[in-house]
Order: sequence, then structure tokens, then C-alpha cells
Amino acid sequence: MGRSQAVPRGSGGFGADGDDTGCPILHVDMDAFFASVEVRRDPSLRGRPVVVGGIGPRGVVSSASYEARRYGVRSAMPTARARALCPHAVYIQPDGAAYAAASRTVMGIFRDMTPLVEPLSLDEAFLDVAGARRLLGRPAEIAALIRQRVSDELGLTCSVGVASTKFVAKLGSTRAKPDGMLVIPAGKVLDFLHPLPVAALWGVGEKAAESLGRLGLRTVGDVARAPVRMLRASLGEAASAHLHELSWGRDPRGVSPEQVDKSIGAEVTFDTDVSEEVVIRRALLALSDKVGVRLRRSDQVGRTVSIKVRLADFRTVNRSRTLPVATDVAREVFETAWALFTALQPGDRIRLVGVRVEGLTSASGTPRQATLGEPEHGWRDAEAASDAAAARFGRGAIRPASLLKPASGESGGLSSRG
Repeated sequence: MGRSQAVPRGSGGFGADGDDTGCPILHVDMDAFFASVEVRRDPSLRGRPVVVGGIGPRGVVSSASYEARRYGVRSAMPTARARALCPHAVYIQPDGAAYAAASRTVMGIFRDMTPLVEPLSLDEAFLDVAGARRLLGRPAEIAALIRQRVSDELGLTCSVGVASTKFVAKLGSTRAKPDGMLVIPAGKVLDFLHPLPVAALWGVGEKAAESLGRLGLRTVGDVARAPVRMLRASLGEAASAHLHELSWGRDPRGVSPEQVDKSIGAEVTFDTDVSEEVVIRRALLALSDKVGVRLRRSDQVGRTVSIKVRLADFRTVNRSRTLPVATDVAREVFETAWALFTALQPGDRIRLVGVRVEGLTSASGTPRQATLGEPEHGWRDAEAASDAAAARFGRGAIRPASLLKPASGESGGLSSRG
């Protein structure tokens, strides 16, 4: 059960007009974000079930409109299963650039309210609005302002939880969906928390919920009242202490606006298992190009290149190599990734490949050392020019030549992530 499914919808005695005293934390979550962006781009989709995700036989649902969710379609579900549940839905391949552009506008609205914004993904973030009260009003008023601006400026909806802690605010936004707001007063946190199922607690997945269920612990209140030694025997020292604190509404974490990426990567799942070297080489080149773009866009460079290879029998192999000098050049990433792959010689059909760059530092603060034999205007200048062209004409306007046309005999579809 996903976290959103673990938190029952409806007010349960809580609403948007609760006492927000001592509740400076907001969790804002866009509603069916990718699907909603697609509906905004094509208004004829409004009111219809829309599913965004990989459309190949191994595709996975990234987002589903609420019309599609009524048929049981959920994020992370195999697309084939979604088609069986809702065959009449509109299925759309993800457009990462469109979602990233919408996300930048959303995050800009958040930062207009407070500098204390902690993005969790493209479509959700924590905000600490304690310092914005004098200028913008009470937390609930700021939340209402955010919802109004998101609607006016993007034509999208979002749900907001207002609470004293991050954990409770996130549960509040889930319970407010879709297109709602929920204030959980500081003095009523336990009234809100304790009736919820144990799966609402962060860190309780399916297995942990089963373990707690065997102990007769089915609600958050059950966990709160259970002796810690009972939890410890079933879940271990760290997990038991963590869940006990959360069950009493205690979450000391503050909003951390500086989220530094530890790595940047991308991966692709082939629609059918492949062994042809030309197919794998093209996939690694495309992934390296994507990673290079993201590195340059975020003004970061990295020294360690790693690859992930998942074989047809689901065995996964990882290999990495540390470069002498940090890079954001896709060509250098690809050459390293390809060398790692050829040295691996998996000798079996391949289901998935991935490329990742780790050990990131700021590009502007890292000296760039020219490679021996590299011309004065080398790959990095060419890729920077490509970035400029893509910014003006779209990413498809310029690509590595070997990616423009499938090689002879190459099998088709890919389902990409990252």
C-alpha cells in the first residue's frame, strides 16, 4: 500500500479553518502533476482518464488523473496492468521538459513566500513560513495564497497540509487531496494521528505493517501505546525508536532548503531483452547525453561514472570508474560508460542499462583541465552550443548524429526513467 492510500481521505473533524497557531510547516503537493500538465496542454483531455508513463510492454505509470484512479490505476503500476484496468484511458509518453518547466514555476511561487523551501521532487515541497507571517499572514492564509497562485498562473491544482511538523504536514496534504487544504492544529496532532493505519508512519512498508499486525498493532495509536521493547523485538532498535517518536507526533527535522544532489543519473528499460551491441551502445550514448545536460543545467561536475546493467534474469550488475578530473561532458561520460560495459562482457540478454555520475561538486568552483590532445574548442564547447540550441528550439533540435536514426536491425521501444 502506498503512503497516499494509507491515509484516509476526508476531514475527520479537521479542515482548512483549523487553528494554525504553532503550525509554520506547509507540505504542498501538486495533484496528479504530470497528468494535469498534459490536460493543461490539451484541454480536450479534461474529464477523461489520462495515464502518463512508459507505453511499451515494460512501461510503468508515472502519473494518473483522478478519472483514471477511479479504475484502480496508480503510480508505479505496470502500464500493462493499467491498460487492463482502464483500456479506454489516454496513454501518454512522459515529457520531462514540460514537467520540469512547470515545476520551476511552482517552486518559484513557493520561494516568493519564503526562502525556506525544501523540494522533495518536481511536484512537492516543504515550506517553513514562520518568517513570512508579518508580510503575508498566518500559515493557513499563506497556504491559500499558494493554491490561488498555482491555479491562476499554471491552471493546476495542489493540496496543502499545514502543521507543526513535516511528518504531520505531509499526512495532511495527502488527506486533503485532491485540490484541498488541511490544518492540523498543534494541540490536536494525536487526535489526527492515532486513528490512522500503521502504514501512514514513515518507514512502515508492507513487511513492517505485517510484522506490526502480528503484534496486534494496526493503528498509529496502537504503536504509540505499545511498549518500546515490543517494537524493538519485531523491528529492531533504530526503527522502533523512530516509529515510537512519530506515533506521538514528534518530528524534530526542520525544513532544509539546500538539497545538494549526490549524483545525477538516468536509466532505460528495453521493451524486449536485447543483446545487440549497437542497441546497447546507442542507449548508453543517449543516457550519457541526458546526464551531461542535467549536470550542466545544475552547474555541477562529477568524477565518478557508474553503469547499471540488469540482465534478463533480473540479476543486476554495477560498475564504476573515477576520472582524473571532474566532468560535465556527455562524451566523456559515454566513453567511460562504454569502457565499463565492454569490460563487463555480461554474456546474457539485457533488460535495463543505466548511467550515473557521482561525487558532484560545483562546476563554477572546479578548475577545468583540458584533456591531452583535445582541440581548443572541444566536446564541452560543442555540448554547450547544443544546450543553447535546445533552449531555443527544443531538445530534439540537435542531438548526437548516431541517435538521429535507428541503426539497421535495431529493435525499437525503450521505457526510460531518470
